[in-house]
Amino acid sequence: MPSLLRLTYSRTSMGTMCEAIDAELTAWIERQHMFFTATAPGRDGHVNCSPKGLDTFRILGPHTVAYLDLTGSGVETIAHLQDNGRIVLMFCAFQGPPKIVRLYGTGTAVPARHPGFQELMGHFLPQEPAILAAARSVIWVEVERIADSCGHGVPLMRYEGERTQIPAWADNRLRKQGPDALVQYQAEKNLVSIDDLPGLDPALLTTLNTPVDRP
Repeated sequence: MPSLLRLTYSRTSMGTMCEAIDAELTAWIERQHMFFTATAPGRDGHVNCSPKGLDTFRILGPHTVAYLDLTGSGVETIAHLQDNGRIVLMFCAFQGPPKIVRLYGTGTAVPARHPGFQELMGHFLPQEPAILAAARSVIWVEVERIADSCGHGVPLMRYEGERTQIPAWADNRLRKQGPDALVQYQAEKNLVSIDDLPGLDPALLTTLNTPVDRP
């Protein structure tokens, strides 16, 4: 992992700008139990914002982050990144001192049957097997702008634990319908966005009965 740089601050109208993700900011981000990801199509279409959790986010360097994209009914983030690459990730402090951090950058979706997927998955170990099975891609982000702001409008909330529905759903579907069950679901649900932009590549979903090796 590249050595982390010290933060250099510059005051702007929107809070504090940071040169890089250093050890202090890394520790703060890792204490947050959820984050939000936002993308949009290049022209007309629907902006998408999604909450993420389940310990799926990793900091890989001063300007590089990634998160596990789990199988779901929508494919907006993947479609938008293929369209224009723009993405912003937002972290909020729901406990302790108020703080919001936004990471702006260029994202790439690396799907499960892409040659680089296995190497990226190593960054997320150890992880619950059902979460790994549900991963349809890794979202890799080269961060270009790091900004924080006050967060005074964010409510205080107590963390009680992670929801179990996604790993339980993935495990149940695989047990009942076989090793291709999640790939078949992706082929049904994840080929196009709500604005008809291309989502997952059908060519990467046609090799059924060929399990993806998990780290």
